[in-house]
Amino acid sequence: MTQAAPFTEIWRGPFLESVHFGHAVICDENGQITQAWGDPDKVIMPRSSSKMIQALPLITSGAADIRGLTTQQLALSCASHQGAAIHTDLVAVWLETLGLTAAAFRCGPQEPADKDAREKLISAHETPCQIHNNCSGKHAGFLTLTQHLGAGPDYIDPDHPVQKACLDAFEQITQETSPGYGIDGCSAPNYACSLHGMARAMAHFAAAPDGSPEARLHQAMRLHPELVAGESRACTELMRAMDGKVALKTGAEGFFIAILPEQKLGIALKAACGTTRAAECAIAALLVKLGVLHANHPATLKRLNAPIKNWRGIETGILKPAAGLI
Repeated sequence: MTQAAPFTEIWRGPFLESVHFGHAVICDENGQITQAWGDPDKVIMPRSSSKMIQALPLITSGAADIRGLTTQQLALSCASHQGAAIHTDLVAVWLETLGLTAAAFRCGPQEPADKDAREKLISAHETPCQIHNNCSGKHAGFLTLTQHLGAGPDYIDPDHPVQKACLDAFEQITQETSPGYGIDGCSAPNYACSLHGMARAMAHFAAAPDGSPEARLHQAMRLHPELVAGESRACTELMRAMDGKVALKTGAEGFFIAILPEQKLGIALKAACGTTRAAECAIAALLVKLGVLHANHPATLKRLNAPIKNWRGIETGILKPAAGLI
């Protein structure tokens, strides 16, 4: 099948009101497709779901070990965080160890998604800074690698040694030559590949031996799910629901990946419409299908067969996976 497959259905009473379509691939440790929906060869932008790949040069270069980076810092290098104090405090300390300030970042300021952090800024009549950017952990990793390489300050330039290292890692692990890139929300290049290539890369992470750069990154994510996203977010809640046995990472425009070390499987999916609720429902459905996520866990039920309520609290419908996904 080359057309997008049904992912998620929205029912209002007895009527099927909306259908979200998408593409998904599950790969084994050999990079072979075990199951697929839609078009495995679909060229996609993985967006923030590729942050673990972008963090690989931080370790393979030796920079992480020379700087003595902790598992918390490695998790933050893969994160799209909420801008909560738990995130920004750690990023600020990381910058201090580099002898830098937030001015060294090239990600741009962003209002924190965390309510407490946002209200604190408002109360203090302060504006968000670049540390609040959801990608500031990734950029702290970029700066660490920049210093290690003795490279210039514009580390987001596609011709910069940091981004060349990221592209090399991306093409090696996807086993594809990228057809090009787009500029991400944080101003760094985001390289394209096929959906199969991304699932293959995640399966490579899943099968990587303990102590390898790939294993160190997904272990850090699973150890610190609160740093990868934040409270109420799907990545954090679903990783906790699986007792840290699976690493998850969302990406903008309806992308999601999963790394399953025990099964040595990798998942990549893309909601064709770019809708977050479709991607979250689809990844939860596949994780339940694979037996790693309990269907009745509260974190699952927020995204899978989730009731839709109106402003009076009356249940008016349900969000559920399409039959072909379960």
